[in-house]
Amino acid sequence: MYYISHAAGFWQAPAPVPARHRRRRRTVHRLAHNEPVNDQLSALQGFHALRTDEGRALLDEVRGTAPADELAVATRLRRTHPAGLVSAALGQARLRQRAEAKFGAGDARRMFFTPNGVEQSTRASVAAYRAERMRALGVTSVADLCCGIGGDALALARAGIRVLAVDRDPLTAAVARANAGVLGLGDLIEVREADVTEVDTAGYDAVFADPARRGGRGRVFDPEAYSPPLSWAVAAALAAPRAALKIAPGIPHEAVPAEAEAEWISDGGDVKEAVLWFGTGAPGGVRATLLPGPRTLRGRGLPYPAVRPPGRYLYEPDGAVIRAHLVAEVAEELDGGLLDETIAYVTADALRPTPYATAYEITDRMPFNVKKLKALLRERGVGNLTVKKRGSAVEPEELRRKVKPQGPHSATVFMTRVAGAPTMLIGHPATDRPSGTTV
Repeated sequence: MYYISHAAGFWQAPAPVPARHRRRRRTVHRLAHNEPVNDQLSALQGFHALRTDEGRALLDEVRGTAPADELAVATRLRRTHPAGLVSAALGQARLRQRAEAKFGAGDARRMFFTPNGVEQSTRASVAAYRAERMRALGVTSVADLCCGIGGDALALARAGIRVLAVDRDPLTAAVARANAGVLGLGDLIEVREADVTEVDTAGYDAVFADPARRGGRGRVFDPEAYSPPLSWAVAAALAAPRAALKIAPGIPHEAVPAEAEAEWISDGGDVKEAVLWFGTGAPGGVRATLLPGPRTLRGRGLPYPAVRPPGRYLYEPDGAVIRAHLVAEVAEELDGGLLDETIAYVTADALRPTPYATAYEITDRMPFNVKKLKALLRERGVGNLTVKKRGSAVEPEELRRKVKPQGPHSATVFMTRVAGAPTMLIGHPATDRPSGTTV
């Protein structure tokens, strides 16, 4: 019987313990402090069981199992296979299904995952972009510190870069090693189970580090609470010819080291991460990169845009542009200004092509008034209502419930501020959707 812990994403309940023994068992475990060790050991054993012939066959058999069918499938398979191994296979199948959004079905169905690995891994498109930038910088070897399940190492190897992938967790390192093997990249990726602070990176062209940003209570927002701390990662980066540090996109600009170039990356309109680059020749630089593409907007140190009355068009900058504080660059490109000095909406009189913002044609403007909005939408026959907000305390779903849109037409409502006054702007996506190239 395999007993596999939550650490691997799977769990098979052990036999019930008689009540008279429960208190003593809890006390012994608490005093010995060995529960986490036991969990890690059982998780690692369970992972290795999945890589046996029997485990691989089970993984093939349970692929694509719908959640509603898991109980019936588990009951049937446990007649001929260990219950723990069946649970492990079903759990891995669920993780692979979740991972398809990040890695694509082709890779995800062959790779191995842990719950943390799926949650914290870089999206494959973002990892591929970073790897290509590394290659373009002349990097041929990278020490990937805090490699996790190996998502970034895989992208680097596919770019032809030799990788040392390091993680101190035995299960995570084993999963990364397995993923390199199943994807045919084992010759380029060496996986080492070690403390990253003790690894000598002197023989590598570059360092890549992705410090853990989650703790026992969820996300960690203080860079010095990362594991390892950002200050350690920066020191490691400065000691290498080139480096890239993956950090949370919400990092304050004042926390960015002067030696680094800061880049914010979005994929499909969603901000995914920020990266601190070292050795690129652009210390203090700021850029926003949009995927797919890539399309990159570089900061030029422009002054804050002026506030102006609403024009015919409203432009909503991409989240990476906003995070990178490059709204001024977009406003200049559009010959536009801001609706409000604290709101990242750009307004302009003309429709101009840009990949860095989505354009909307504004048809109506009114002070915030739910009754008047409801009457206007009823008059226009609007049933498909998109609500966007910036600088408003009203939640979009709350507004939708109040106005009860009905009809065959569509509209977009922006709840925002215009020169400090709560305002509603009504419009629709511009018919000539802008597109552009790298700036």
